Amino acid sequence: MVASDNNDIYLSIVIPAYNEASRIGSGLEQVIDYAGQRTFNSELIVVDDGSSDDTADIAGQVVANRLPLQILRNPTNQGKGYSVRRGVLAAAGQYVGFVDADMSTPISEADKLLAALEAGAQVAIGSRAVPGALVEQHQPWWREKAGKLFGLFTHLVLLPDIYDSQCGFKFFTRVAAREIFSRQKVFGWAFDAELLYIARRLGYTIAQIPVRWIDDPETKVKILRDGPRMLADILRIRALHQDLKPAGGPENLSHP
Repeated sequence: MVASDNNDIYLSIVIPAYNEASRIGSGLEQVIDYAGQRTFNSELIVVDDGSSDDTADIAGQVVANRLPLQILRNPTNQGKGYSVRRGVLAAAGQYVGFVDADMSTPISEADKLLAALEAGAQVAIGSRAVPGALVEQHQPWWREKAGKLFGLFTHLVLLPDIYDSQCGFKFFTRVAAREIFSRQKVFGWAFDAELLYIARRLGYTIAQIPVRWIDDPETKVKILRDGPRMLADILRIRALHQDLKPAGGPENLSHP
């Protein structure tokens, strides 16, 4: 099922999914309920990242005709960053957001990010580290500590004014999304930081919005396996985009 490129679509919601058959259904129901309670038109884009289970089939069955839906399938596993990029660049909405399949941040929190975009920001990110954020269920202490150390490293090396680059809940104007994601080169777990670095280099306004967050113990990130690569990616992101500058004046950074 594929949604048409319809200018009436206000919001495109992208969900990257890899072997999420056991939990994607509940997340999709949450999105469907959210969209049904809003006056604007939404579309849903599920990117199946080479799953070996029935993730894509379940998504199609759950959503059916209840919401405009695109299901994009990667032939092999390419990484979350690759999948998010593919979904965002296929989006038709005036605003585009990507969220995690486990809905660690409830989709209802999107209202706050959309309000920030409507108020003039080009990028709005969910944050667990700014005043007003509510972490309802914490990660194990060792994972939380590792996450904070990675956040501090990213803050010092790449994003001095961003306090939580890794929350998987980010929304963009359509123009900003296409400008940012078309330049993306990192497809592993550090891709969030790259997106924000590109946004900063292009001169976009980034709103950091406090959100509710609930840890899901089934996270795909493995500290020992993925941590060193994430740190290496942070170090190379600056070099990848050191020549990037805004294409023009403030008029080029306006809403679509």
